[in-house]
Amino acid sequence: MTDFVTSRQRFDKLKCCILIPTYNNEKTLEQVIQDVLNYSSNVIVVNDGSTDRTHEILDKFKDLRVINIPKNSGKGYALRLGFHYAIKQGYRYAITIDSDGQHYADDLLNFLDKVEEEPDSLIVGARNMDHTDVPGTSSFGHKFSIFWFRVETGIKLEDVQSGYRLYPLEKIDGLRFFGKKYEFEVEVLVRLAWKEVNITSLPVKVHYAPKGERVSHFRKFRDFTRVSIANTLLVFIALLWINPFQFIKAFRKKSIKKFIQQYVFNSEDSNTKITISVTLGVFVGVLPIWGFQMLVAFGVAYLLKLNKFVTIAASNISIPPMLPLIVFLSYITGRLITGSSNHIVKYSSRMSLGWIKANLIQYLVGSIIFGILLALVLGTMTYFLLRIFRKQKVAKAEVNDKDSHSF
Repeated sequence: MTDFVTSRQRFDKLKCCILIPTYNNEKTLEQVIQDVLNYSSNVIVVNDGSTDRTHEILDKFKDLRVINIPKNSGKGYALRLGFHYAIKQGYRYAITIDSDGQHYADDLLNFLDKVEEEPDSLIVGARNMDHTDVPGTSSFGHKFSIFWFRVETGIKLEDVQSGYRLYPLEKIDGLRFFGKKYEFEVEVLVRLAWKEVNITSLPVKVHYAPKGERVSHFRKFRDFTRVSIANTLLVFIALLWINPFQFIKAFRKKSIKKFIQQYVFNSEDSNTKITISVTLGVFVGVLPIWGFQMLVAFGVAYLLKLNKFVTIAASNISIPPMLPLIVFLSYITGRLITGSSNHIVKYSSRMSLGWIKANLIQYLVGSIIFGILLALVLGTMTYFLLRIFRKQKVAKAEVNDKDSHSF
């Protein structure tokens, strides 16, 4: 009794509830509920349109908070509904546990220990996927999801498919999700990672029933396809939007001097690689694709495995103070290349969009040629500066090394 009271007090103090989504798990649901009630009375069950004895089982527990969904809508939708309800009830955290009996309730306290150490974190229960009882398809899906999660977020996590998790509800509140089935558990991890929520894991025990007794609502082809589509969309967003702006944010936190020192002179990249990164960034920065220059620069640098920080920084050559001059020089270059009879305009810092439209072809041709020329000039300068300053740095380091050994 003392342990139960202590456990219940901890759940209350942390404003933490236990959320159980369920669909046609009449064989295991009752035992799962009894087990979690040994640790807390803050239990919410979301009945996702069950057609078996689930209603009868839930009626046995008078203190449960039950949300009934008339028609089966998917685990993701059930979780989203449960989170919304928990937030309205004033809970700060929600631990989700599956109703199929795979998870052990005594791991609940480990989640509390972990979140007390790292508040407002999303904690995923990491299963031991090397166990002999783990189905082959689960092991494959496990590795598949870990790989794509790392591509989307840069975070290496031991398990991204486990349904045994602790969610920081305040971080979820206000987000709009598209996933309604199993893909939601991938989406919510990625979306919170993009919000810079700390995502960590802890080892949990897992029980896989014998093959003949195992109940799974995961439809291999249909649900795996949905998860794959979700990952494709998330990767697309990460490459074209999230990652570039994370680089920009990191860049803005540093002074220009520190940036050059860290990502150029102290970089492990070769002089040639940094030079190509600068050349690419300058060329893209001159192109008339305003609003998308940094995104394009990042995407190409990512594909070519160049220095992304340097490429994005170089693409900022077309920032407002420089933009009118770049437009003017592009126009003049276009006139020389095309042999246009358009009159030569005087440089003005107030060149308008209307002026550009009136001379569009000449300007587009000129921007490409001028971009190539400027990129080659600045790239060449970068290469020789790198050779000079990096050589001096190496020489200085060698002298210091010799001095240290002279004693």
